[in-house]
Amino acid sequence: MRIQVGVGIWFALVLPGIVRAQAQLVSNSQPAAEPSQEKRVLSLSERKILPLFGELRKSSDQIKEEISFLNDCDANFGSRKEASQFFAARGWEYLQEGQLDTASYRFNLAYLLNEKNVDAYWGLGVVCFQREDFNSAFRMLKKGVEIDPQNVPLMVDLSSISIKLYEESADSLKLEDIQRLLEQAAVLDPGYAQTFFNLSVAEYYRGNYNQAWENLHKGRALNFSLVNLQFVEQLSEKSPDPRGFFKSTAN
Repeated sequence: MRIQVGVGIWFALVLPGIVRAQAQLVSNSQPAAEPSQEKRVLSLSERKILPLFGELRKSSDQIKEEISFLNDCDANFGSRKEASQFFAARGWEYLQEGQLDTASYRFNLAYLLNEKNVDAYWGLGVVCFQREDFNSAFRMLKKGVEIDPQNVPLMVDLSSISIKLYEESADSLKLEDIQRLLEQAAVLDPGYAQTFFNLSVAEYYRGNYNQAWENLHKGRALNFSLVNLQFVEQLSEKSPDPRGFFKSTAN
């Protein structure tokens, strides 16, 4: 799947185990509540499709249903960790099919079974992204990184969402924090190309165009297929490629 950000740059959002070709952004199904609706109690069905069940105080009906579900899983799986992995896998499948509500519920069940399952947060983050709820996407991916701080693809996905939020509001996140995250990812896995493409974007926004080119070339050397020519053109308009590899077509 690709994430489009404000300057027309496309980021790769890596989904574990499957090549995601889907690029459609689905409108957020949870519009901002009007003042008269803000205190409305959500139904259990509504909570099921919110990230982490909406992180709300559980009702007695929800508790009863969860106990029954956990008992069923204990009877049918070798462990709750195994069951959690099963439901996360189903979540990715539904996500690939574009069934966001069903995917969200499966990732929530994976979380219920094992709060340390990184895929639960990762999947919910992708669901939130496709709903264009970028703040929630950031929060979910950040929770995943906190659990697995050496998961480079997840770290880079978090940086992609972070850049998206920065573009929407420069006050929301500091570029230095985004760059620090990417530099950590580069140390952990110097061969992961998307890290350097995202670093190039971060340097672009900081006005460090030579460094942006340097990182772009590092990414290009690792995986040329990920080069975004639209971004190359935008960077070329700010500063020509010092290596002369990319030629601007502006003139």
